[in-house]
Amino acid sequence: MDQKLLEDAKQHQNGDYALTGDIEHAQLGMFDKPLPCFGCGVGWFSLLLGFFCPLFWYYATILYFGNYYHKDPRERAGLAANAIAALIFTVVVLIVVAIILF
Repeated sequence: MDQKLLEDAKQHQNGDYALTGDIEHAQLGMFDKPLPCFGCGVGWFSLLLGFFCPLFWYYATILYFGNYYHKDPRERAGLAANAIAALIFTVVVLIVVAIILF
């Protein structure tokens, strides 16, 4: 495919059109589109919503362990933050329940 791009670029040097990607690195333009959820990504958006409804933290944790970030690597940090928040929330709830029951 790279050979075809090089030949195509050589044929159209007169300025008919311009390539939108890099010839050597075809993946560079792959993540030019903005992230979903107002541009901050599913992970960070779930982290913010999780302070109002902690179930969003667990939803994003499932996405993290389900390798959702392979679709877009920019989501990885936000989804990992949700996994940490879900862990902390679970530990706090278990401690509170243990104190109340015992």
